[in-house]
Amino acid sequence: MSDSPWYEQLFTRRMLICVFTGFSSGLPLYLLLNLVPAWLKTEHIDLKAIGLLSLVQFPYTWKFIWSPIIDRFPILGFGRRRGWMLASQLALIVAIGSLGFFSPQESIWTIAYLAFGVAFFSASQDIVLDAYRREILADNELGLGNAVHVNAYRIAGLVPGSLSLILADHLPWHLVFPITALFMLPGLGLTLVCREPTIGISPRTLREAVVEPFHEFMQRQGVQNALLILAFIFLYKLGDSMATSLATPFYQDIGFTKTEIGLIAKHAGLWPSVIGGLLGGIWMIKLGINRALWVFGLVQLVSILGFYWLAGVGHDRFTLAGVIGFEAFGVGVGTAAFTAFIARTTDPRYTATQFALFTSLAAVPRTFFNASTGWLVESLGWQSFFLLCTVLAIPGMLLLFKVAPWNWSEGEIKKPA
Repeated sequence: MSDSPWYEQLFTRRMLICVFTGFSSGLPLYLLLNLVPAWLKTEHIDLKAIGLLSLVQFPYTWKFIWSPIIDRFPILGFGRRRGWMLASQLALIVAIGSLGFFSPQESIWTIAYLAFGVAFFSASQDIVLDAYRREILADNELGLGNAVHVNAYRIAGLVPGSLSLILADHLPWHLVFPITALFMLPGLGLTLVCREPTIGISPRTLREAVVEPFHEFMQRQGVQNALLILAFIFLYKLGDSMATSLATPFYQDIGFTKTEIGLIAKHAGLWPSVIGGLLGGIWMIKLGINRALWVFGLVQLVSILGFYWLAGVGHDRFTLAGVIGFEAFGVGVGTAAFTAFIARTTDPRYTATQFALFTSLAAVPRTFFNASTGWLVESLGWQSFFLLCTVLAIPGMLLLFKVAPWNWSEGEIKKPA
């Protein structure tokens, strides 16, 4: 399998499933990152409050707490994976569709609670989709499979970040959000027609589901290596996450309309994201996950400086398209390698809990650090803010010397050097 051409590995049923898992996983998160902030900005909610609202995303950070339950118990008669997929997707459709029926000026707390619900059900869906994807992919398919997943994940962002913004210029918000919620239906369709994985091993007790994933990880890696891996997962996406946390309000601040953001900013990232995701997966077959983390991480770091440049240029459509296109390419390939690294680090016996632990840690910057971005922008200005984000991206790159050495052969050992 690993010696077959990349196109034979790409056009398989498992890779098609990764398209659906990525789209279903990405849509609710991008709704919270792009559509909700744009909605609140339109309704004259200040940047500090919009930044604080990112705290409702903390389920992405703490999802490892309830992941053992998802690992242990099947529900709804659909099995461990499909049952939880169905429950979380139905809940997301209802929560997303309900948002637009409230006024930000009059019901900001109700909106915060609903946004928290979207984050909770989205994080729960991520737990089970990550586990499902890990269990259907062979080890040598992780790089390409996760690249396809991330690619579809980013394409899903075009719905709340582009289509919904354009609709918002022509339709009331109580129609925009239900229309956006309907795009969860393809994922629901996947859940109904896909098969339950046969290689997943259910923990025998809830205690085993809670304790053993952490014990196994520490024992397999050793305490020092385990802590380095956790630090790397925390830091690798920190700068990029902060730089893009207020992207839509940033575009609005420098003079772009919602329609311009929808048509230019989002669509300029579509083809670079598609090409970057596919090339990232193909290059990972040749480079391996470790070297991909180095190369793609550097591209990702440089892409943050594009926002610095755009902040200086101001309202220029071609500059906006170029910056967003490069950011989409860089972050797309970087996230593909990062997700593949996380998947490789898990043990198949405890996929959901370990995957949730690692991705929860990666979500910490997005949830807590991003809450301060409104204050940072108002204190520093956009250009200084983006320079700070670039500096914060460097420590994660330096940790690659320990957790993913360039010359380490991925066939040698499981533990990093």
